[in-house]
Amino acid sequence: MLADPDLSVCVLGLGYIGLPTAAVIARTGARVLGVDVSETVVETVNSGRIHIEEVDLDALVSGVVARGLLSASTQIAPAEVFVIAVPTPFADDHRPDIGYVLRAATAIATVLKAGDTVILESTSPVGATEQVRDLLAALRPDLRLPGLGREADVAIAYCPERVLPGRILHELIANDRVIGGLTPRCGRKALAFYRRFVRGACVTTTARAAEMTKLAENAYRDVNIAFANELSLVADRLGVDVWEVIRLANRHPRVGILQPGPGVGGHCIAVDPWFLVAAAPDDTPLIRAAREVNDGKVTHVVEQASRLIEAYPGAPVACLGLAFKANIDDFRESPALAVAAALARRFGPRVAVVEPYAARLPTAFDGTGARLIDLDAALARCPVMVVLVDHDLFRSVPAEERAGKAVLDTRGIWPDQPRPQPAAAALRLAG
Repeated sequence: MLADPDLSVCVLGLGYIGLPTAAVIARTGARVLGVDVSETVVETVNSGRIHIEEVDLDALVSGVVARGLLSASTQIAPAEVFVIAVPTPFADDHRPDIGYVLRAATAIATVLKAGDTVILESTSPVGATEQVRDLLAALRPDLRLPGLGREADVAIAYCPERVLPGRILHELIANDRVIGGLTPRCGRKALAFYRRFVRGACVTTTARAAEMTKLAENAYRDVNIAFANELSLVADRLGVDVWEVIRLANRHPRVGILQPGPGVGGHCIAVDPWFLVAAAPDDTPLIRAAREVNDGKVTHVVEQASRLIEAYPGAPVACLGLAFKANIDDFRESPALAVAAALARRFGPRVAVVEPYAARLPTAFDGTGARLIDLDAALARCPVMVVLVDHDLFRSVPAEERAGKAVLDTRGIWPDQPRPQPAAAALRLAG
């Protein structure tokens, strides 16, 4: 990795990707400014602390802030490289919304100069990098932008993140990167920047190919998860243990079925396939169906859990987990949160939530009477348990501590769990 103490970088967006990226770049010796709309986030970072949960990120941020290499602000400043890492949600009709990206580009236009590089990292629909270029061209007619028929003053490229929460710092450095330039020269300039901190291979291509590559990766994963989730629906109907079926099927040398769950969450897999559907609705029936299967799994689990809870009248219920995956504090698009909140709205104060990565319940639980408790309290007080996330803490509970519980395990982490008859549980509660 190359170090350049004279390099100045501005990272727009200090969330789950932007802050780790800014810190990793700063560690190379570059001077990095992180820009965020939240004054709380800015104050937190400038104090050397973090506002998200990620392995080893706290020590890294503390170190680079103390060395004067990373600072944060709500205001943009001139730099040589601008990295856009803001959210790209979708609207109610599942069409992508790149408003945050375009607002970031508008801010960059106020300080952009010849020789600068602008890199879009936010997951975006195909063509978004060109939209950023066109906006900059309109706002800065004094600069020559790439791909518009003249030798460009500014380089623009697309390079999506490909990291797993809980392993972000490692994967930002170790994973291969796909770098899509609006022109080959743009791609080479962005490549030189990423070689400063990436050990994995850096492959250049066109911006559109890089944009679609990111969407294809997550749509592929979504389709495969949908198969596992649909298989679990069939197994439920036929009275078969889906975990055993998958375990046995995966003994075939060319079969690798994933594990089902309560749905699909996170800001990538649950969102990105819709960008492809929106771009080509007549050509994406499989991708759309996978999204509908995975979203529909939430409703199925809510109904499964409700039947179990209704079989134990008056019994306290523990929902285990709210995060979209194990061992992180990220609740974005989380099916676990959706299920737990739906149960809280239906059963009120009977519902308790165990989430070791939350200090308080999200606003989705406001007015429900549900409460946040720790795992030991849940094991002591709740005869009914709904496992929604496979946190290591939950996996560690031995069978003897779960004895006598009525359990709906959507993650398959307690395969040895016996299920008592509702009548027996009611007698225990009455006694």
